Amino acid sequence: MDPLLYIPLTDIGPGSQPEDDAVLEYISMPQGMYTHSLPELPEPEVLDAAPGARQMLGEILHMLRSRHAGDCPPSLDLRRCSAADRTLLDQLLGEGEVSARIGAGVRIQESIFAGVWRVFGDEHDHIDVAPAPAVLHRAARIDTCARAFATCLPLPDGVMNAPAILTELQDRSARWQPGDAAHVLNLSLLPLSEQDVPFLDARLGEGPVLVLARGYGNCRINSTEVANCWRVRYFNSQDALILDTIEVTDLPEVVLAAPEDIADSLERFEDIIQWFEGECAQVPR
Repeated sequence: MDPLLYIPLTDIGPGSQPEDDAVLEYISMPQGMYTHSLPELPEPEVLDAAPGARQMLGEILHMLRSRHAGDCPPSLDLRRCSAADRTLLDQLLGEGEVSARIGAGVRIQESIFAGVWRVFGDEHDHIDVAPAPAVLHRAARIDTCARAFATCLPLPDGVMNAPAILTELQDRSARWQPGDAAHVLNLSLLPLSEQDVPFLDARLGEGPVLVLARGYGNCRINSTEVANCWRVRYFNSQDALILDTIEVTDLPEVVLAAPEDIADSLERFEDIIQWFEGECAQVPR
């Protein structure tokens, strides 16, 4: 008989031995998913008594049709509306997935109709119908960081691969043109030290734009001080970082309303307008 058959087989190595006090841990399932909700519909009598709001709703519908046809409708200025009309519009439009701020003054809120944006603050009070508001595009082009790509020697302790990433970003941001596809650097997959990411953030700086996109968890988007360079971080529903990226683009895709989103918004908006017109027609005069 083969003498090797007498040698008993024994599991060795990490994880091969039972642990009496071990606790089985499961990854938490996604929670708190953002879902669209119906707008808070006022009574027909309330809308019928607010002709300014009714007119604005008609103009938003026209803007949606124009955008769906491939045109670029101008912003709808709400400064001529009464406070009551603006409050009613805000109630009808609701709050959608994406919100943003530019500096301390300008605030942006996507409505429950994707592609319909409410912009207010710092003399802004208007509605845009677009993949993203024009004011966000303008803010993304501001380049205020002179130190991002300057030589930094000696490197801080622990910094390893961040300088190579900065070199790539310098090249991509210098060559970027409107219409170019986004250039995405997935930091979560790169061999980075603990000091690399803080070094990158310090060099790129923090720009004026902060965007929050909700869905399964959150996506937080910060502009940097380098034009068209964004920090995009995805968090799960437990607020744990699951994807960390840098994007060179006009605006990250997660911010934008797709053509299909705008088509869906147009269909839902037409249904609401049709319902309101029918209800208002029955209001006693």
